Amino acid sequence: MGVHRTLYKSCKLLPPLCVFLHLFFVYVSGFGSMAPISAAFGPDGFFCAIDASGKQEVICWGKNSSSLSPSSSSSTSIFSVDIPAMAALSGGEGFLCGILSNTSHAYCWDSINPGTDLVPLVFRATAYSHIAAGKSHVCAIRGSYYSDGDLGPVDCWDISRDSINNKSLSSKQSSLFYNQSIASLVFKRVVSGEGFSCAELRDGGILCWGPNSTNLDVPNVSEKFVALAAGQDAVCGISEVSGGVKCWGSADSFVGLPETAGYVTLTAGERHFCGIRRDTHEVDCWGSLNSSLIPKNTGFMTIASSDRAICGIREDNLVLDCWFSHSPEAPPGYDPPLELCSPGLCAPGPCREGEFSFNASILNEPDLKSLCVRKDLNICIRCGLNCSDGHFLSSPCTLNSDRICTACSLCQNSSCWDTCGVPSSPETKQTHWHQWRRILLIVGGSVAGLVLILLGWCVHTRIIGSKKDGSGSKKHHNSELETGTETDSCAPLVPLCPGIPQIFRLSELKDATNGFKEFNEVGRGRYGFVYKAVLGDGQQVAVKRANAATIIHTNSRDFEMELDILCKIRHCNIVNLLGYCCEMGERLLVYEFMPHGTLHDHLHGGLSPLNWSLRFKIAMQAARGLEYLHNELVPPLVHQNVKTSNILLDFHWGARIADFGLIASNDDNDDAGADLTRDVYDFGIVLLEIISGRKGYDRDYTPSSIVEWAVPLIKQGKAAAIIDRYAILPRNVEPLLKLADIAELAVRGNPSKRPTISDIASWLDQIVKDGLIL
Repeated sequence: MGVHRTLYKSCKLLPPLCVFLHLFFVYVSGFGSMAPISAAFGPDGFFCAIDASGKQEVICWGKNSSSLSPSSSSSTSIFSVDIPAMAALSGGEGFLCGILSNTSHAYCWDSINPGTDLVPLVFRATAYSHIAAGKSHVCAIRGSYYSDGDLGPVDCWDISRDSINNKSLSSKQSSLFYNQSIASLVFKRVVSGEGFSCAELRDGGILCWGPNSTNLDVPNVSEKFVALAAGQDAVCGISEVSGGVKCWGSADSFVGLPETAGYVTLTAGERHFCGIRRDTHEVDCWGSLNSSLIPKNTGFMTIASSDRAICGIREDNLVLDCWFSHSPEAPPGYDPPLELCSPGLCAPGPCREGEFSFNASILNEPDLKSLCVRKDLNICIRCGLNCSDGHFLSSPCTLNSDRICTACSLCQNSSCWDTCGVPSSPETKQTHWHQWRRILLIVGGSVAGLVLILLGWCVHTRIIGSKKDGSGSKKHHNSELETGTETDSCAPLVPLCPGIPQIFRLSELKDATNGFKEFNEVGRGRYGFVYKAVLGDGQQVAVKRANAATIIHTNSRDFEMELDILCKIRHCNIVNLLGYCCEMGERLLVYEFMPHGTLHDHLHGGLSPLNWSLRFKIAMQAARGLEYLHNELVPPLVHQNVKTSNILLDFHWGARIADFGLIASNDDNDDAGADLTRDVYDFGIVLLEIISGRKGYDRDYTPSSIVEWAVPLIKQGKAAAIIDRYAILPRNVEPLLKLADIAELAVRGNPSKRPTISDIASWLDQIVKDGLIL
């Protein structure tokens, strides 16, 4: 089902953008428009989008579907069975239509029987370049979809409900929308509403037809448009010259229309319109809807609207995001799946000035080279001109990537002062300059003086060194031994933070990882891939490169919040953050490098076995790391993913907790403790693995669950039966039996009967201090 593979089984990437291809490939979405995402209206309404798999497959969701994906587990019905791959989509009332990606033929379906084509037989063999579904009719412009510049006349057909079975849809060639006067005209694009269709002529101007077209009062002008959208009884277009929006028809549908803002795409509901701004790619809406529900400071690639909801593909992560046009409460069944979707329509030819070609490599999918079924197709997206509030423009748009917006919290020089609200009056700037000049003079003078002193000292040392027997040198060495301290195996490798972590360039980390090559990969986790890297100064680090699933759940603001927390976390039993990179849609975190791998590698992966003394030390230090997250941070953090593969071993074989989730528990919430006790339960499983050498879940054993196998034995006083037989037993097995008892307490079914992680850490610490393990 689309991009599902491993990443998207439960199947969000970047802020505002929209697609602005060649004039007839510029698209909008919603009622009577064509786009990579569209909506069917009415009580049987649903949404569909073209996914980001590179196959142009279709993913649909809505509350009324009998053809569901077996993986659907929520109230939202998700279906894509029997829907062929699509080049573009457009929605009417209770049905959607699209253009097939392989033949350019039209295809229409509903949620009841998505495998049944509702296009009349007379039109099924005709190729179309543009399609628009109205409330109960469809119009499409003849011509091959992928033929650059192919324009043609229009065909229309009706789609109506069966008078006996109201759920059944049927279609026929339209008589209401057949107009002899338009049969020979050539159109660029078409949109459809309730009882009317409008199309832009090849040489400019809009022509409307159908029984309700006279109510629109569209002027007879030759103006050209880059996009059109039709609502129930209104039509709007974006002027090619000004980028502003002009509307005709029922005034209720465009009350509050912005007069000055420029837009790059439109969508329409029954009585409202929404557009993506040209500058920031944020969404503005006007007409009859609750505008306070529109997401703030968030950009979109493209959007679609129904009578109930508005859904879009986020700029920062290509993920589906929906909000609701009138009420903050979601209509039942309209929650979108966590699916990556195509940011635009695939089209032939190069991108134009002011656009960039979307690069599939930012999705971090090795097998995904393009989002289009053919290599000669591009998804051309209009460059953003500015950033939303709280961000500054840190990199301009290029041929293959949009401009990069960075949070103002990372503004560090005068290039972003004005944007981020740093005082920017001439007097203030002059004051800043004088302050910096004074600092530079002081520092420069100090450095120069220090250099002179060092030179003088060196000369003096050489002179007197030739006269003495080197005792001064010996004394200096001895003083180093006397004042120096023994290296603390618990200290962070690099003392960075608190404060802003180091910001790495993407090019720097690519070089350090040999281009993120597979031979540099040292692990995979829920965040993504982990690579061993060697920085320019020779320092070894670990680079975590986020996969698409991570970016789905982490928008730009969430990422910044996580960075702020990660930067403050500093503990000898935590893998500490050194820096990060946020460029080209990438999310890269740079951590201390752990050369001895994971506890899982040594227990189950064939690395050197661990003796009992080291196993207890690792258990105790891992517990201390969790205790730090639970007790020393305010608010506490829940790891959420405690397991042996997330306990890493540093240069000194010290245990470090890694890959923790940034979920803060709320002390005022009665359920806050449940989150923490879940970590305790998972740590109990880790202890059982340390004792037994068995995996937490292993199908080669019966029972497969280590808890179901070990706990009954421990409760029966037979804990000795679970001790790892491949490890040499110590002379005193009493500590191992105590460890088994601690593990049994931690995995108790009743969370209230589990000990705290502090209790466990103290017990383990005492066992290690007693020195009974040899």
